[in-house]
Amino acid sequence: MKKATIWFLTIIMALTFCGLLYLQIMYMKNIIRMRDDQFSEGVRRSLYSVSTTLEQDEPRHFLEEDAAAIEQSIYSQLDASLPGKDALKYSFPKADNLDVKPLTERSGSKVNKDRYRNMQENIRGQYLYQKGLLNEVILNILSQSSNRPIVERADSATVAGYLHSEFENNGLNLPFEFAVVNRSGRVIYSSSGYEANHAGKNNMFVQTLFPNDPVSKMNYIKVYFPTKKDYIFSSVKFMIPSFIFTFILLVIFLYTIIIAFKQKRLTEMKNDFINNMTHEFKTPISSISLAAQMLNDDSVRKSPTMMQHIATVINDETKRLRFQVEKVLQMSMFDRQKATLRLQEIDANKAIANIVSTFKLKVESYGGKIESDLAAYDAIVEVDEMHFTNVIFNLLDNAVKYRREDEPLMLKVATADISGNRFEIRISDNGIGIKRDDLKKIFEKFYRVSTGNRHDVKGFGLGLAYVHKMVTELKGDIRVESELGIGTTFIIILPLTKN
Repeated sequence: MKKATIWFLTIIMALTFCGLLYLQIMYMKNIIRMRDDQFSEGVRRSLYSVSTTLEQDEPRHFLEEDAAAIEQSIYSQLDASLPGKDALKYSFPKADNLDVKPLTERSGSKVNKDRYRNMQENIRGQYLYQKGLLNEVILNILSQSSNRPIVERADSATVAGYLHSEFENNGLNLPFEFAVVNRSGRVIYSSSGYEANHAGKNNMFVQTLFPNDPVSKMNYIKVYFPTKKDYIFSSVKFMIPSFIFTFILLVIFLYTIIIAFKQKRLTEMKNDFINNMTHEFKTPISSISLAAQMLNDDSVRKSPTMMQHIATVINDETKRLRFQVEKVLQMSMFDRQKATLRLQEIDANKAIANIVSTFKLKVESYGGKIESDLAAYDAIVEVDEMHFTNVIFNLLDNAVKYRREDEPLMLKVATADISGNRFEIRISDNGIGIKRDDLKKIFEKFYRVSTGNRHDVKGFGLGLAYVHKMVTELKGDIRVESELGIGTTFIIILPLTKN
């Protein structure tokens, strides 16, 4: 797949995910806004009902206060206007002795009519009197009610009960705090947990109590809900799985794109690897083929010197070809989850000393010098001796390859004890160094530092990847410190054996 195609698919998928997330977020915001508007409307409706109920309670208070006196006054005057209490008593004779006569023929009917007429007149007079008295009471309510203390007109228990009842009627079953304040904002009384600073934004609701009072005597009720946010966001909990699934798809998409780019880069590296491998194999094969052709010449076979030279060339080129084949075979190890190692306890100082002694001739052939400082007191490690030797050889060989032409090569191998029952190996050189941007990638398979692509340096980009894998398999750690134009230091840390 071309890189342009990958980028095109990436952009399309990114725009799709952005659009999906935008729609989900806007839908959630609309739901939250609608829920908040419904909540606010319910609270305002409840507070208005509470205010109306308190207004209705006030005339009831005055009427109940005067009801007993008014009733007593009516009956006392009614009783005084009648000749006697017996005048209102009636006797009901038995049906046997009942003598039915017209009203005009009954005895004393005229007296009863006069009494009835007098009673009607008295009641009418009392009605007119009490009507005027009630009007006077209503006028007193209108003129004097605002002079009563607000704690008497709307006590805290009554207000709390009305609020709780109205909120339940409107479906607002959540805790609340309230306070009654005067016109200047001073709290007259409040609930036990009321803290105005804890109300939050758009969470304080205010309603006027007794709106017909004079402006100077106005009082207000303030209510807020500590758990309003939880109540509002509970309505969008069903969208949480949607966001989770979208996030999972986004992660999978990003992972897929990263893998696609890695595979693309790996393909390019493999192409470079094939080109380098072809060049590396071509030289020794050509040399061996030429030597074989020379052996067919009778004059060459008669010359011991020439035969010795051809044998040396064939041997050297065979070793070189074997080394390149081993490099290629190393690549198969990277596809395995775990390499097969033959672990054994060795003295790392002795093994490194032997490697330095063997490698010394090669360094001196380039006019360089190699030093060792094996200062570690405890150097017994459990490793695969063959792979451990290859790791050290690879690092030393890289130091020779990437030496500076203007200065003699200087190599130093040092060991030391470090805390945590660990063993440290440092391999330093004064070569061309590595750029900071390349330091993070030098242990990747097929990666070759751009500054190292010199004409006399050939390779497959497998050496340091092999080193990193082997050190990791040996439960160790490797890092690199380098400065361009100064040199490079590889630091290997391995665990010591428990014994």
